[in-house]
Amino acid sequence: MILPRWGEAILVWYTGFILLFFFAINSYYLILTVVGFWRTLRVFKEVRRPDQRRLLRSPLTPPVSVLAPAFNEEANVVENVRSLLMLDYPNFEVILINDGSRDRTLGRLVDAFDLRRSARCFEYTLRCKPVRGIYESPIYPNLVVVDKENGGKADALNAGLDVSFYPLFCAIDADSILEPDALLRLVRPFIDAPGVTIAAGGVVRVANGCEIHGGRVHQVRLPVRALPLIQIVEYLRAFLFGRMGWSTGNTLLVISGAFGLFEKRAAVQAGGYATDSVGEDMELVVRMHRQRREQRQPYRIGFVPDPICWTEVPVSFRVLRRQRTRWQRGLIDTLIRHRTMIGRPRYGSVGMVSLPGFVIFEMLSPLIELSGYLVLPILWVLGLLSLSGAYTFFVLAIMYMILVSALAVLLEDVAFRRYPSVRDLGRLLIGAVLENFGFRQLTVWWRVRAFWEYLRGDLSWGAMERRGVGAA
Repeated sequence: MILPRWGEAILVWYTGFILLFFFAINSYYLILTVVGFWRTLRVFKEVRRPDQRRLLRSPLTPPVSVLAPAFNEEANVVENVRSLLMLDYPNFEVILINDGSRDRTLGRLVDAFDLRRSARCFEYTLRCKPVRGIYESPIYPNLVVVDKENGGKADALNAGLDVSFYPLFCAIDADSILEPDALLRLVRPFIDAPGVTIAAGGVVRVANGCEIHGGRVHQVRLPVRALPLIQIVEYLRAFLFGRMGWSTGNTLLVISGAFGLFEKRAAVQAGGYATDSVGEDMELVVRMHRQRREQRQPYRIGFVPDPICWTEVPVSFRVLRRQRTRWQRGLIDTLIRHRTMIGRPRYGSVGMVSLPGFVIFEMLSPLIELSGYLVLPILWVLGLLSLSGAYTFFVLAIMYMILVSALAVLLEDVAFRRYPSVRDLGRLLIGAVLENFGFRQLTVWWRVRAFWEYLRGDLSWGAMERRGVGAA
């Protein structure tokens, strides 16, 4: 294979760019992890004030509507609704939205909670698919079940907002389990800065392997399988310290759809959830940033590191592929929708820092990383890269990736100690190593495929095949 000199020069230049990019993206995650850890320690110091618990248990604590969309969730739905009803919070309602499930989701709820049709009135403030019926329980007066035609998660959340009573709403996944005081901890920013805080996210942790009874996590354990174990490492790095790092400068763009608390009025003014996007959680947060910046209103969107939501993660590559391509499609869609914000001083640190960072290190990174895996062998075949040089590059890149993931695991142990045994810590560190040999490359390929799916207009979610985290 012979290339002209200019072609060889381009390949060599691109190799240097790939080397620089690998260093930059891992430095990006390293900085976010360290900043997130530092911010976490500061938050813990503030929370230990003697009057904190008394303040949160005050009758003046704002009431919350907990919205849980459900589609074919019969494996977990009863257990998880029970856990929500037992939340340690002064005044709240649980609104389960059955989004046209084809299994026994509604039937199991009716049987378990003696549900009966309700005459509860509401207005379609936010557009959604028709509601077929509203059910309430004589046993649990703060439980409401909305049965509606299938319209997707965003549509179900909009229906829940229409039906809800309270000024704050907590959006969660129906397959998730909140710790008893999770809502009490998550509401802190709204009490500390009322009228300014419009959204806050909590921590999402992996429930696979944990001992769960009666809608409660009784013992935290690591899963036996390698696939969910590696995802724990991912969640610690990206969903805990990464988001905590972004929240430091009010630049957080993502509040997980599995666990987030919002001011209802702000969300409704922004137009509610976008029903034509599979990244409805990120899209709403970016739209709220945009609206407040354009109106020049003070606001705060933050992240709280101690309220915990436990969720089931995929245990098969097929289901994991659906999840990761959907996440990437949602990211692409949100960044393209709000592209006019990128690099605009008008939008402050969001437009100048976080959005450009997400474009480079989240949206485009799989394309650049995959091209690097393809270019290096070509350079070696052309004799432009020695075998020892390629080996050195590979080892350094992998070692840097492992360092960042291992640091996230160790910092989690220092700050939270959710996995206190030395054996668990060792297994998580092994997961930080294994993540970079096959798993990372596979997710890169899936995220590249997501570009093609997005261009085709694919808005599908795909079945997640819940197995029931408390079943084992």
